[in-house]
Amino acid sequence: MRDALNATQRPIVFSVCEWGVQDPARWPASAVGNSNDIGPPASWDNLFRIINQVVPITQFAGPGAWNDLDLLEVGNTGLTAAEQQTHFAFWAAAKSPLLISTDLTNPTSSTLDILRNTEIIALNQDALGESISFKRRYTNDHDVWAGPLADGSTVDSARSLVFNLADVGFSSANAVDLIQGTSLGKLTTTYTSTVAAHGCVVLKLSGATTITPLSFTFYDAAAAPNTIAGGASTRVVNASVTVVGFIGNGGTLTINNVDGGTSGGTKTLALDYINGDFTMTNTACSNCRNAFISINGGTAVQVQMPISAQVSKLVSFLFK
Repeated sequence: MRDALNATQRPIVFSVCEWGVQDPARWPASAVGNSNDIGPPASWDNLFRIINQVVPITQFAGPGAWNDLDLLEVGNTGLTAAEQQTHFAFWAAAKSPLLISTDLTNPTSSTLDILRNTEIIALNQDALGESISFKRRYTNDHDVWAGPLADGSTVDSARSLVFNLADVGFSSANAVDLIQGTSLGKLTTTYTSTVAAHGCVVLKLSGATTITPLSFTFYDAAAAPNTIAGGASTRVVNASVTVVGFIGNGGTLTINNVDGGTSGGTKTLALDYINGDFTMTNTACSNCRNAFISINGGTAVQVQMPISAQVSKLVSFLFK
């Protein structure tokens, strides 16, 4: 195949279908990192599975090496109009090839409105070629993703009623809504918008004022003061890393002696976890670890941590 493609004397990107489970993004001389099939049939679960799968490999996207998230399902059955808009915007901002799979002989006006949005297409064709990356998940509500553009501005994508600029490292910024094609002027601290279920807000931010990054106190899950029970146990990963596994199905981990500070209040928690397996049919959460965390015996909060079958590595997951 290599010889046949070279014989054409044309620049060609040759994409081998590997479904992404053997970590092609890190292969030597790899041109494309693949996801598993988006369908058929198209569904929100399939979109969410692929979004989770790309979390640890967005940094590999760049000129000549793109993360292929599979065909576009815009215009096909199985997704709402809002879901199709999110699908197209995310694929574009992640710099995935935009391969239309719908019948273009009889497209709906909604399909054309999505596919012909030049502001969103410009994200995909931006000269810098850097993908958006995962910033934060508000479980059962929305994700925040952001990435740089060639002109020095930042693109942000969130399915949100309230977007906190601090989630992308800013206190204020000038904003343009790329789906609506309107200027929002200068945003300070937060931006509130009405969004349909599984819909998205895509903002281009410029002239931003940055904030000091969060700092964290580290608590080792495998440390002696903690309580490991119900079948959970420690596992040595290497000489410097020991983790707690088999949490769930009765297995529990209690991290003791956490210093909440003298002033109390809302705290941000970051979880480091091994991201080395996958589940394509998890009904609780499409391709993610579903966990419940409680503070001082309070009501448990659900968190959904992306997994992707990439190499075993520690991934940080933030929530409040």
